[in-house]
Parts: sequence; C-alpha cells; structure tokens
Amino acid sequence: MFAGDADIERAVAELGLALPERLKPLAQMAYDYRWSWSADGAAVIRAIDPDCWERTHANPRRLLTETGRRQLEQADRDSALTDRIERLSSELRNDRQRPWREGAFSPQHPVAFCCAEFGLHGSLPIYSGGLGILAGDILKEASDLALPMVGVGLMYRTGYFHQRIDVTGFQHEYWLDADPERLPCVRVTGADGQPLTVTVPIGDEDVVAQVWRVDVGRVPLYLLDTDRPENSPLGRWVTSRLYESNRAIRLAQYAVLGVGGVRALRAMGIQPGVYHLNEGHPALGVFELLAQARAEQPTGHDDLAWRRVRGQVVVTTHTPVAAGNETYPRDELLAMLGRIADLAGDRERFLSMGRIDPDNRDQPSGLTALALRASRHANGVSQRHGQVARGMWQPMFPGRAVEGVPIDHVTNGVHVPTWLQGPMRELLDRHLGPGWLTRADQTETWAPVNDIPAAEIWAARCAARRQLVEMITGRAIGDRLRRGEPLDYASAANNGFDNGRLTIGFARRLATYKRLHLVALAPERAIALVGGERPVQFVFAGKAHPADHEAKEVVRRLFALKGFPSVSGRAAFLEDYDMALAGQLVRGCDLWVNLPRPPLEASGTSGMKSVLGGGLQLSVLDGWWAEAYDGGNGWAIDGHVDADHQAQDQRDANALFELLERQVVPMFHERDAEGVPQRWVAMIRRSLVTNGPRFSATRMLREYADRIYCNG
Repeated sequence: MFAGDADIERAVAELGLALPERLKPLAQMAYDYRWSWSADGAAVIRAIDPDCWERTHANPRRLLTETGRRQLEQADRDSALTDRIERLSSELRNDRQRPWREGAFSPQHPVAFCCAEFGLHGSLPIYSGGLGILAGDILKEASDLALPMVGVGLMYRTGYFHQRIDVTGFQHEYWLDADPERLPCVRVTGADGQPLTVTVPIGDEDVVAQVWRVDVGRVPLYLLDTDRPENSPLGRWVTSRLYESNRAIRLAQYAVLGVGGVRALRAMGIQPGVYHLNEGHPALGVFELLAQARAEQPTGHDDLAWRRVRGQVVVTTHTPVAAGNETYPRDELLAMLGRIADLAGDRERFLSMGRIDPDNRDQPSGLTALALRASRHANGVSQRHGQVARGMWQPMFPGRAVEGVPIDHVTNGVHVPTWLQGPMRELLDRHLGPGWLTRADQTETWAPVNDIPAAEIWAARCAARRQLVEMITGRAIGDRLRRGEPLDYASAANNGFDNGRLTIGFARRLATYKRLHLVALAPERAIALVGGERPVQFVFAGKAHPADHEAKEVVRRLFALKGFPSVSGRAAFLEDYDMALAGQLVRGCDLWVNLPRPPLEASGTSGMKSVLGGGLQLSVLDGWWAEAYDGGNGWAIDGHVDADHQAQDQRDANALFELLERQVVPMFHERDAEGVPQRWVAMIRRSLVTNGPRFSATRMLREYADRIYCNG
C-alpha cells in the first residue's frame, strides 16, 4: 500500500527467524511504534530483558537482537508473558485492519506532513523539543483516526545534542552517533532491490539522498539521509546533526527536506493530496512543485502553475520569536541554493518570494515568509498566537488591517494515549468506559471523571508521585556524582525527596523567554518554600541551545541556590531532558509551572500533558493556557505585554510566590479525616473535564482534516 511495505516485511521475517516461536509476534512490533502507545506495550517488551531495555533506550529492535538466546527462551516459556504478547499483537493487528477514513484523501493521495524533526519515542533521536514532539503526536493521531498521511523528515545520524551540567551549572554538549541499521526502521528499496535515492542540487554538488521508513502505526514516516558513498564528505554531513549551527549546512538540510522530500515522494509513487509544512523549514519544496506544475502546463502560464502549487500547500507557523524565523542575504542563499532558485525560473523571483517586501532587493529572504506566500492556508498554534502572528506578518500584506491578515489558528493538542500512562491511565480506563480514547475530543467522554471518588483520584496521584520521586532520586544522585559534587550533596537527593510532598515541575526548552530565572529572583522565598513547615520539592529539566549563552546563564543562576542545606535535598536539576524524562515528569508532578514572557509562548504542550496525569497548572496567561484557564481549573499569572522586562519579571516572580504561598501549598495540605485534599482533587477533576477534550490531538487533527486539509 505504501512504498517500503516489502522492505518492512523482509526485515520482520528476518528478525522473526532469530526468535523462539511464541516471541515471533514481537518482530512485527519491533518495526512499528504502535506498541509505544498501547497501555501494556512497553511493559510487555521490557519484560523480555529489563536490563537490555534500559541499556538500549527502549529500542525493541535492539532488545530482540542483543538479548541472549537463553533469556529469549526463558521468556518463551513464560505463558503469562506470551499471553500478553499475543493480546498486544492482536490489538495491533486489528488496528491495522480498520478501514481508512473516508474523504478527500487515500493511501494513494495522502496528506504529506513535512517537518524538520519528529519526536515519536526516545529510541529514535531525531527531535529536539516541542515542534518535533507535536509532529510525532500528529502522526500517531493520524494512525488512530485512520487518516491517510505520510510523514517526511530527515534521518539525523547524530541527532540533537546530549547535555551535561558541571558543578557551576554550566551546560556542556556532546553528540552520539545513531546507526539506522539498529533503529526500528528500514531502508526503502526500488524495483531493482537497490536503495531508492533522489538527488538534490546543493551548491555545486548533486547530493544523493536515500530514504528510510519508520512505521508509526498505520502512518509511514519517510526520512531522507545523505550519508551515501556517492557524496562528498560535506554532502554526507548534511543530514548528520539536527539544527546544525552552520548556517550553510542548515540551508542544505532545508533543501534536502523540501526539494528532496517532494522528489522522494514522487519516486515512491506517492502523490499527496496536500502538503502540510510544519514550520517554514520544508518550504523550498514549493519550487520543486512549481517545476512539476510548469512541466504539465502550456508554456507561458506561470500564474496557473503558481496557483496550482498554492492549492497543494498549507503551513503551520509555530514561533513568534524572531530567531525562529531565520533570514539569509542573497549571496548566502544563492551560494547554496542557486540551482534550486533556477527551479523558480528566475533567481530574483526566488529571492523575492521569501522577502517581507518582495520588491525590496536589499531585504534578506526567509523560509517562513516563503511558506506563507506559497500556501493556500496558514495558521498559528493557539488563539493568541494567531493574533500575534497576524500582527507579526502584516507587513507582507500591505493595505490589510492586522485582523484581515490571512493567518488562522488551530490550537495544539497532545496525543492522549502517549502521554496518559501509569496510575492515571489505569484509573481513567476503569471509569470512562471501553474505547473512550477514540472519543477523547468529546466533552461527554470526560464527564464521568466528576463521579470518580476523591480517594481513588488521590491514590492514583500519590502512586504517580511515588514513581516520580524514585526516578528523581536515582537520576539526581547519578547526575551529581558524574559532575563531581561532594558526597553529602549527592546523597541529599536520596534523603530529601519525599513521596508525600508537593512536587513542582518546570521542564521545557531553556530559551530565555521561558523565564526559569523567575524562581531565582526571590531566593529567600524559594528557600523558605523548600525548607518551611510544609516543604515543597522542585524538579527542573531542560536544554539550552548550544549557541544560546543567555539561556545557559539561567541554569547557572539557579545552581547558585544549591549551597543552602534545605535546597540540596528538595530541588534537583535533571540532565539531558528527553521524551522519556518528560513523560515521567508530566505523570508525576503535582504542579506544573510555566512562566513565558507574553506574548512569546506560541502554544506550549507540556502543560496539556501534565493535565492528563492529574497535574495542576500554574502558568502565565499565554499560549494554550490563555484559552484553557477558567478560574477554577488551575492558577494564572497576568499575561499582558510589558516593554519593561525587568519590572515585569519582578512582578511576575512576586505573583508566582504569592500563589504558591497563599493558595497552592495551603490547598495541597488541607486534608479531610481520610487524608484526602478534597479541594485539590476537585480542581484535578475540573482540569481533566475542561482541558482533556479541548487539548487532545484528536480534536486538533479533526480540525486540520475537516477545516483545513479539505478546504482547497
């Protein structure tokens, strides 16, 4: 049905030959990430060899090839385990057999979702943060909804950087190679059995790219990779590292993603019904579409060709931060992309398409402007971000008022089965009825939450917190010992973190506008919170971009508090933030804090994930929380824009501690005779009922499918 089907089948058959009879169904699972959002999926595969599972970063393909024969045969004799394997296999098989969603799209003419990164699972390190994880959630949701879709991205051989923090709080980066031959993917081959390849003109070289396929349930993700022997060392490096700091290499990556992506789909016989550009990174693909349209139009009908291209493309813009909308001067662009510019028929027209003012030859060009100009529909990722984006890009539409700028919004959502795990998943599965996850976008689906006894909700929350504290203790001690901290400081995490204590989380990409530094602006109040009569505990995590020195300094300022005795055992910064750590944090934290400088939070999705785990939100009214907060489902800090950043920071830091001291901590400790905080649990109920359906990927993707993809 999709290109690479035969390659997947061969890989599954080969792996199955090495497995005992009753473990053979695992071979299919090893090449399909659908197991990762089944309630029992990870637990079943992990049970084969728990140590190997941890060592391989939960990579089922590696586990099944690296686990010893004796261990595999022992698992084969475990009838309880093999019964679970069969049930999981049946679940995945039945899911594949469902008919596709009827409508404008089909496997022959799917939605092509194009993105520079995809966060599917920690074992596939081709993501950095929110953009990629959202892209992964969209592919998973498309599989659940049986919406015909293919993903298009890049296979980064070294992925995004790993993080280590030294004793001063300074971030150090390092990269690890990932071998696709050991990942849950296959190389797509052509009819001749050789790797399917396309060429992309970059600089003076025709760079060759091969294609890997990763199955995300029913949705194939195709990843282009330039590590081919035909290429020069520079050509081979193009797809090596996600968000490479070298600007010329980044342009080359965007060429492979955009132009190479369109060519690869054509070479595989896939004719998308619509191209969805997730950010501007894939936008160069419009010139390949233009060349194709021109070849099929009578000579001299350029406007018709451009209209045809625009009719095929929609774009989502994710960032109101200038650094996220990179621009390039003409010489820099043409040095790498001159021959791609020729696809436009005129190099000056190529450059003008990416300018705010197309007639200003002195202006640099950018991919976001190109994507907006070359698409039939554009949207931001929250209601407020839509407003900000219209103001930001209004100069591209002279004569239009801001409210008339054609940028809509589709508020982000999260893939509920992926992020709802552990005790809260078990609780909701018991109370919301069979198949409730397929109706996660419907308000009535969540209504039974109001009838769940408070004691059961609280028990689930306490169990999730207990699991989190166990993880924090182990990781914090290891992190501290690795960076050479004194033994008493390292062991303080073991003695200080408590299963019953209010646990506050702040974990996300450490850009300066996220304002982690607000916690350190009132150090005496922070210390009083962790060392008072009713102490709280903080867990922090996040990566600063290697070139973002201001963001790195924020972590150093936070580390300045570690010398206080009460802090060492009740606050921890966990290194190397990734999807696996994020999942544990959003499941276990009681309170999720988000402090963006408004209006710079386009959406934010970590809080949506925290909601699913029964966590409560304390956030600035920006991004998604400006839509979600109703006065009774969490706490809010004013979201007005203030040009005086220093005054705003002091005011918001004070508001944060006022809420913590006067409302959050007292409510958490207000218990009935059975030890249940009734008002806290009531807020959890309201948070789940109001936010669960509205911020699910089910609602988000239905909105894209019904309102945007089909509105051509």
